[in-house]
Amino acid sequence: MRYITFALAKGRLAKKALELFEKIGITCEEMKDPDSRKLIFVNEELGFKFFLAKATDVPTYVEYGAADIGIVGKDTILEEGRALYEVYDLGIGKCRMCVCGPKSAEELLKHHELIRVATKYPNIAKDYFYNKKHQTVEIIKLNGSIELAPIVGLSEVIVDIVETGATLRENGLEVLEEVCPLSARIVVNQVSMKMENERINKLLEDIRNLESAQ
Repeated sequence: MRYITFALAKGRLAKKALELFEKIGITCEEMKDPDSRKLIFVNEELGFKFFLAKATDVPTYVEYGAADIGIVGKDTILEEGRALYEVYDLGIGKCRMCVCGPKSAEELLKHHELIRVATKYPNIAKDYFYNKKHQTVEIIKLNGSIELAPIVGLSEVIVDIVETGATLRENGLEVLEEVCPLSARIVVNQVSMKMENERINKLLEDIRNLESAQ
């Protein structure tokens, strides 16, 4: 039996995913050791391997078959645009991708003016403005706290993830438009889906049954 390998996005998502797996009988005791220096964790009995990766790298590992299955946020899937199957919405880590800015920027969006948009997600922003809104904008990629951009005049609006909106309000910004809802998804390598169809489908079925039983 070949191993099925999981790539999990580091942090809160991996923790939640492992809790979910435990409920359907997929355990990996090795991963619970906080002092472990290991990079790959194995459950020999079930034929599963797990590794933690930076969220933005998960779709890459899955596309190239280094992982059969990945668990990662929808924001990363959209931004990375890799060739893979998105098979299940885990409903973990629900939030929204939004266009935010000061109230005064609302008019600029309405009139499709040429504005600057700061974001960590240039591909999502580009797709939204160019393909859905048909508005020409200048997109500026930032890596740090995006809220700063409209405050210091780098951009009129930002495209960012909004959970509660508290950070926005504290900085005099608000949600002006919603781009899309986000949550954690299960993605599968295209070849693995064919080769390991039975095992992968059983896994998905177990998760579905667990959710409908709750």
